[in-house]
Amino acid sequence: VQLQASGGGLVQPGGSLKLSCEISGFTSDPLTIGWFRQAPGQGREGVSCISSHGLPTYADSVKGRYTISRDTAKNTVYLQMNSLKSEDTAVYYCATGSTVMSTMYPLETSSYSSWGQGTQVTVSS
Repeated sequence: VQLQASGGGLVQPGGSLKLSCEISGFTSDPLTIGWFRQAPGQGREGVSCISSHGLPTYADSVKGRYTISRDTAKNTVYLQMNSLKSEDTAVYYCATGSTVMSTMYPLETSSYSSWGQGTQVTVSS
């Protein structure tokens, strides 16, 4: 499985961005896809996840502001980010891994084994 994240950029506080994670080399069954972020000097944290059945999970820090979705026909998972704050600044990654582990621990990095390259999101005025 290969993952390609895109859509990052510079946005003012309160603005919006939509990230995309294009998935290739997978089976016909939908995969669980997670979004993670890593700010400078900090560890990688789980932001959101969409299960193989389409069920979303969100970290408390983004709940109500971020929306994860999937376009099966395009083999792409999206992360719509609204009301962005300076503390959302980070490199964002998408990942996939064990269905069992990601169901039990959807926002834990250890549940994921295949990672895309990151895309930079900078929230600044």
